[in-house]
Amino acid sequence: FTIDAMEGVINLQQNFQGIKTWNPESPDLYQLTLTVSRSGKPVHTITKKFGFRTAELHPGEGFFVNGVKVIFKGVDRHSFWPESGRTLSKAISIMDVSLMKEMNMNAVRMSHYPPDQHFLDVCDSMGMFVLDELTGWQAAYDTVAGRKLVRELVERDVNHPSIVMWANGNEGGFNRGLDNDYKIYDIQGRIVYHPWEKFNGTDTKHYPDYSYLVNSALYSQEIFFPTEFMHGLYDGGHAAGLSDFWDKIINTPTDAGGFLWDFSDAGLVRTDRNGVLDTDGNHGADGILGPHREKEASYYGIKEIWSPVYVAQKTIPADFDGRLLIENRYLYTNLDQCRFSWKLVSFPGPGRTTVAYSTESEGNCAPFKLAPGERSYLSLKIPQYWMNSDALYLTATDQYGKEIFTWTWPISSPKKINSRFLPSRPNGAAVTATETGDQLVIKNGKVDCYFTKSTGFLDKVMSDAVQISLSGGPFMLSTALTLKSFTHHAEGNNQVIEASYTGTGSMKATWTFSPGMPAKLSYNYTLRGEADFIGIGMNYPEEKITGIKWLGRGPYRVWKNRMQGMQFGVFQKNYNNTVTGESWVYPEFKGYHANLNWVVIGNKEKPFTIYCENEGSFLQLLKPAKPRDASNDNTSPPFPTSSLGFMYAIPPIGTKFQGAERLGPGSQKNAQLNNGGISGTLWFEF
Repeated sequence: FTIDAMEGVINLQQNFQGIKTWNPESPDLYQLTLTVSRSGKPVHTITKKFGFRTAELHPGEGFFVNGVKVIFKGVDRHSFWPESGRTLSKAISIMDVSLMKEMNMNAVRMSHYPPDQHFLDVCDSMGMFVLDELTGWQAAYDTVAGRKLVRELVERDVNHPSIVMWANGNEGGFNRGLDNDYKIYDIQGRIVYHPWEKFNGTDTKHYPDYSYLVNSALYSQEIFFPTEFMHGLYDGGHAAGLSDFWDKIINTPTDAGGFLWDFSDAGLVRTDRNGVLDTDGNHGADGILGPHREKEASYYGIKEIWSPVYVAQKTIPADFDGRLLIENRYLYTNLDQCRFSWKLVSFPGPGRTTVAYSTESEGNCAPFKLAPGERSYLSLKIPQYWMNSDALYLTATDQYGKEIFTWTWPISSPKKINSRFLPSRPNGAAVTATETGDQLVIKNGKVDCYFTKSTGFLDKVMSDAVQISLSGGPFMLSTALTLKSFTHHAEGNNQVIEASYTGTGSMKATWTFSPGMPAKLSYNYTLRGEADFIGIGMNYPEEKITGIKWLGRGPYRVWKNRMQGMQFGVFQKNYNNTVTGESWVYPEFKGYHANLNWVVIGNKEKPFTIYCENEGSFLQLLKPAKPRDASNDNTSPPFPTSSLGFMYAIPPIGTKFQGAERLGPGSQKNAQLNNGGISGTLWFEF
């Protein structure tokens, strides 16, 4: 361009062909270098990266980028690092956006101020939708100051393709006289919204419960995307209840996703208190990640729920033909850009030192063409002997070679898997029974089991003359029962104990002791009505437990409404007493653990192994402490009095502002309405 004279603003225009548009899945960028010369000599040069894309709100339809309806899989982010407060580096920006991408997020909201320029640069280059926000929280700037700040904000950030909306303040911090100022400086005319209210065709209500989603779908025409939801205080919220919310959101035409509160715990190193990490009570422990980006369980739950590759398969049936129903939940990417690989695996027994698995067979799937929004079957082409394996793993990787998610399914039942590790037949001298007063002692080789006849409970175990302090059970966890009868008798070389209980429910426990075999506990119990949890329990002193090794889903604990994200395999962890969001040793030791097959209880006496034949059982391991600064019990679900529980059903967890019952169908209390009872079998190897 040649300009003879300059007065006021000069607009430069040019048409380009073959432009690739920017989106968070393929963040194509261009670089513009503009040089001003005088008499043929450069006097000023500026270089800017930018991208081409459109961003439009269609009333009653949704939010569209490049003509594609967008679902925000978003998170709120404060600029915060423990050692430097709100002073961050580009390296932290890269780390944070990388973690968001790993969780399969595609959007981030600035809370509640414009971020560092390097953070926006990273969002441009790595691909994240950004909602940029004028500073203001529950109090608005006056108009004189506000107009200056709006201009500074928009002029600084206007060329970032990642920014698709502007927020004029937050939670009542709206100076409505500034709403029209944004378009003065934004040639793109991006929409302005008010976080937490209905405004300008949007509904961004903060912390809606599930019923709000239902009613919004029925009555509202605004485009709904809560700019704060599932408040993740301590271990609550975030992925807990998210699956139900997400199913409702993606199936409601006027919904456009949402933003989880929030990305990481805000913990500041207190140099005046010997370096303690201070989260200001319960004000800063809101993150999916810890202050130094330690990963909580919700990180993995979100990764699965928000996977752009959705796998509908929940179990592997006996007639499995190697095909899995897949849905493409990308916005722009065809699945032929992704890669799929599978493994058939088998697991070691509890006596092995390794915590891995052995791969029996593996392979890569043929390129799988599937457009966004479509469903079809992915063929794994697994061998005919697949049913001899313990589990199937499927890994999806994106076009950049990053893992989208790895799904795992048990193939063999716990009974079949455990049969490899249990003795195949009794072997040894006959089992004997001795009564002394209220005590019954069962002697099986070098193992003596002591029972209290007046309760029917196991009292202690002696193995090779070493005491194992397992006691006080089995007892029913959801209700108190009274012993109705306690008997024992010989069956050949075996000894059998039967204890029956009655009350508001019933239970029968049968112990079978066979020569040289682990002790077998068979049980059946009935319960009608609602219960926080359902199962049987026993006790072992917490102070003696050193760790566990188990085959199940792990390595993190689960809640009824946060089952996603965990893998099926062999895991091992040492005892800890961490409280999520108040200390950051992960995974937490205490809690409910899913799909128990077997567990070795490491302790200061003598390790012992429990095998579980029941499909879908949970292991309850001690009771997590309630966070000291919790103002309610929403994030401290009920736990039984047992230290070891074998559960049929477990409780959900809530959020900072809502009890679990407000988070959807999967967050309700457990209800047992049938009369058939619940049966199970455990083996105790001492």
